[in-house]
Amino acid sequence: MTHFPADRQAYIRSHAWLAALGMAGAMAVLWLIGNPHVWTGAVAGLAAVAVRGWYLASDELAVVWEIDGGTLRGAGRNVPLNQIEKVRSMGSFVQIITGSGDKHLIKYQADPAATVQAIERARP
Repeated sequence: MTHFPADRQAYIRSHAWLAALGMAGAMAVLWLIGNPHVWTGAVAGLAAVAVRGWYLASDELAVVWEIDGGTLRGAGRNVPLNQIEKVRSMGSFVQIITGSGDKHLIKYQADPAATVQAIERARP
């Protein structure tokens, strides 16, 4: 059985990027509407992502995907390996696409390329 647990460092790194984008986006919006206090966008963006990250951390980091008996299981989903059409990495996520078009994300992987390789090797 192969396990793909969520990684705390990947979770923090993803949220740091999200915070940077949120801060820049909020500041840009305030600048575009002519607000003289553009810096408050940075504070708001950082606070929003920090609260979100703190609130969801226990749920997101508890998710473990595994390959067992020809099936990829995790996050309450079962994906037969013979139905997987495409596996690709997107940042710290690994996206699984089935022949019927269903999409699944294995989130916050420490080494997404290794996760992709393991799933590809397990496919029939």
